[in-house]
Parts: sequence; C-alpha cells; structure tokens
Amino acid sequence: MNSVDLTTDLQALLTGKNVQLNLSVPHLVEKILDRKEGVLTSSGAVRATTGTYTGRSPKDKFIVEEESTKVKIDWGAVNQPIPEAAFERLYTKVVSYLKERDELYVFEGFAGADEKYRLPITVVNEFAWHNLFARQLFIRPEGQEKNESQKPFTILSAPNFKADPLIDGTRSETFIIVSFEKRTILIGGTEYAGEMKKSIFSIMNFLLPEQNILPMHCSANIGEEGGTALFFGLSGTGKTTLSADPKRRLIGDDEHGWSSTGVFNIEGGCYAKCIHLSEEKEPQIYKAIRFGSVLENVVVDDETGEPDYSDTFYTENTRAAYPIDAIDNIVKPSIAAHPQTIVFLTADAFGVLPPISKLTKEQAMYHFLSGYTSKLAGTERGITSPEATFSTCFGSPFLPLPAHVYAEMLGRKIDEHGVSVFLVNTGWTGGGYGIGERMSLAHTRAMVQAAIEGELDHTEMRTDRIFGLHTPAHVPGVPDQVLEPAKTWADERAYEEKAILLANEFKKNFKKFSNTDDIEKAGGPLV
Repeated sequence: MNSVDLTTDLQALLTGKNVQLNLSVPHLVEKILDRKEGVLTSSGAVRATTGTYTGRSPKDKFIVEEESTKVKIDWGAVNQPIPEAAFERLYTKVVSYLKERDELYVFEGFAGADEKYRLPITVVNEFAWHNLFARQLFIRPEGQEKNESQKPFTILSAPNFKADPLIDGTRSETFIIVSFEKRTILIGGTEYAGEMKKSIFSIMNFLLPEQNILPMHCSANIGEEGGTALFFGLSGTGKTTLSADPKRRLIGDDEHGWSSTGVFNIEGGCYAKCIHLSEEKEPQIYKAIRFGSVLENVVVDDETGEPDYSDTFYTENTRAAYPIDAIDNIVKPSIAAHPQTIVFLTADAFGVLPPISKLTKEQAMYHFLSGYTSKLAGTERGITSPEATFSTCFGSPFLPLPAHVYAEMLGRKIDEHGVSVFLVNTGWTGGGYGIGERMSLAHTRAMVQAAIEGELDHTEMRTDRIFGLHTPAHVPGVPDQVLEPAKTWADERAYEEKAILLANEFKKNFKKFSNTDDIEKAGGPLV
C-alpha cells in the first residue's frame, strides 16, 4: 500500500476557524476556568486532574514501522511497531475528530535550547490546560526566528478520542503513536499531559545521535567558576535534591543534549513531582508554583484553594509544570560548556555498593547501560523485599535506538573531554533495607561536592574486590569507615553474600544487550 500524503489534512486542521493560535498564559488560564477544565489555586496555579490515567501508558506506545526507520529502531516491548496503514487510518480519524471541536489550542515552539540543533514543534490540543502545559514545558519562541532547516514535529492530542483496538490495531483505547516519516505524534484516550513531554524526548533520542549529539535523561547545573555537572538517577535516588544547589545555577532538571560544543537543555520548563512538597525542603520548586503553572492531580481545598501536597487521593504521581525561569538561580539561555563531572545516582537497598566510587570509562559505560536502583518493599504490590531494577541509560522507556549506540557515544565524549564520572549510592549502609540505615544526606552532599570540585581526582583509591569499583580512602567531611561498605556491616560474611547476589543481578540484566561484550568485561563486576 502506497503511503498517503496527510499534509493537506493537517493544513486544513491548523487553519480552521476553531483554532486558537499561541494564546498567552492569561488567555489560556481564562479558557481553562471558563471551560471548567481546572480550578485556580491559592498560589495562582491552575489545578487539573487526568481521570483514569495518572501516569504514562508505556504499553500503549507505538512507533510506525516505516522504510526509513525499520532497520534503525530497537524493536521490542519498549518500541512496539504499528503498520503505516493503521497509523494513517487513525490519523484521519483523529484529524476529523479535532476538526469538530468547538475550539482547538495550538502552540508553536521548540525543543532544544541550542539554536543550531533546535527542533520546531507544533502542539495541537483538545484541552486548553494541555496547551498551557505545552507552553510551559517546551521552549517558547520569544521573538526567535523559526528554524526553517527542519520540518516541525506535530503533536495531535485528543484525550477524549478513544481507539477501537479491533479496528485500529492498538492494544487498548489509549494510544501514543510516533511516525518519524510523517513527523507526527498521535495521542488519544489519555488525559495525562506527561505523554506530550516524553514523546518529544523519545523523538530527540532518535534524531540527536544522527547529529553526533548524545541525548540524556539527566539534570545539569553549573558552578560559580563555570564547571558543568550532570546528574543521572531514577526515581528515589535524590537527583532533584542533590542537583538543586544554591551555590550552582540550574541548566535543566530532566532532559539534555551533549553536542560538540557543550550541553543544552531540551526543554523550556520543569515537570516536578509534588508529593510531600514543602517550602522548607524544596523552596525553589515550591516558589515556582504560581500563576501560569499547572498542578496535575493535586488535591485542593474547595474553600481556600490551598493545595495539599501530602494527599494521595488521585495518585502519588502528583506533578507541577512551570517554565524554567520560574526558578531564580538558572542559566539563561539553558546552554553550558562540556561537563567536567558526571554523577550516577543509585539507591542501593541491599546496602552493598560503596557510597561513592570513581569510574573508569568502561565502568561508566557499564553503569550507564545498567541504570541500577532498587524497588523497596511496599512500593509495588507483591514486593516484600528489595528488588534490583534497571533502566537502560537511566531512561529505557524513551530510547528508540539500540542501547549500545548511546553508551558508545558517552564513552567517546568521556574520552574527548576528560570527564570524571562517579557512582554515588544514596541508599543503605550498615545493612540492607530494614536492617541498615539510609545514607546520611549530609555525607552524600559532601561526597558529591568533593567529586564536582575535583577533590577526588588525585586522592588515594581502593578497589572493591566484588564490583571492581574504585573508592576513595578519604573524603572531607565523611568518616573513613563509611566509605567501605563491608566495614559498616555487623557481619562481613552476610555483606559478601548480598554483594555477590547484587553482582549476579547486574550480570543477568546485562545479557539483554548486544554488542557490549567488551564493556561488560572491562566495566562489570569482578565475581
């Protein structure tokens, strides 16, 4: 079947009388309140709820199997294929549905703070609050010239349109479908706004490596004297806490590209978790939630409009979306020099990884591919003891290409720019979860500070005999005994058994990768 040209349908959609183009924040807030899509909170932020779906739907995400991409994509459970014909039929249905809405909200912006690599994006929304979300999360034009060298990617978001799996070839009524040839993302059947953000990140993870740019799921900041640091880590590892440093300026909190000239933020805003948010613990995020911000699934008092960040009535995955310039201490534009330091954060609930280790290039590639942390008992149904969990490159749901492509790019850039890489365990010490205790935040901050400031580059190192990691004998502000995990356990034999157990989990996970034998041999556990 020959591919259908869908450009005419899109042009007709974008020029329809129902289109509200690039509305300002106040106008969008008015629309949201008039249409009863959300409520105004005491801080001035809008609160919306997302119905059934309070998080991403990874099993409903598809990539169109097209001639130009079918040999490049790492097909599988993460990147599920869908035929072009199925995409085109669904595209036609979604466009027809959106044409019939009384109003459509269109935002034209960018992904990528570096103008040389900027991707134009057009976001078409059924909901005004989704359009406000897009305006705050992506990069706003602000008078900049459009990048005419690249055709825009278009998001068509129709939350109230439900797919018919038997007819449309989807798994359920929900769908997130990317066509790289048509430069289109279809989203339907879900009101969760984060699908838009992460779909664009997935696209950048495909496009940027073709330009020799490493896309990264990390936060980034810069010191007073210009040293750039990157922080990778899964949920619960302390990425937000440790990268938010009053002595350092924020480049971005979640998504970055590393080009031949340095690091740039992919986004123009932040999508912060709100659960148990307080002004005392996270003052920057708390103060950023003001007029123009979007609160997602946060409980709000009907009379006072006060958000209750401790209430999980809708979900624990409560969120706030706000523009990055709502944070005072930022780099603007969100661009910086090559990183001097990379920090991988892991919350090891087995209590066996050293609190800080300096990694060789091969170890950095190995732990980047592994993306290790722990699921704790009680966090998911059926988990009664800590379980190792791995997310490739600290972002496996968003990687269209084979994992080794990203790891090899990281290795080359570490070599080219002489970057120091550290693995920091923010998990347990003196025993596993339930026996030992969580690493002291003060000690972790001291170790991260020493790593970023170069104090560990020439210090005495010991080699861990199980994991092969190189651990410093001394770190300013940290007791020496804390740096050797075996010595913090009451029973060293019990420590060794748990350490070998975790090493075997690493090895088992690594079997899923191809073209990585050399990385495993040089960077993996020794036992």
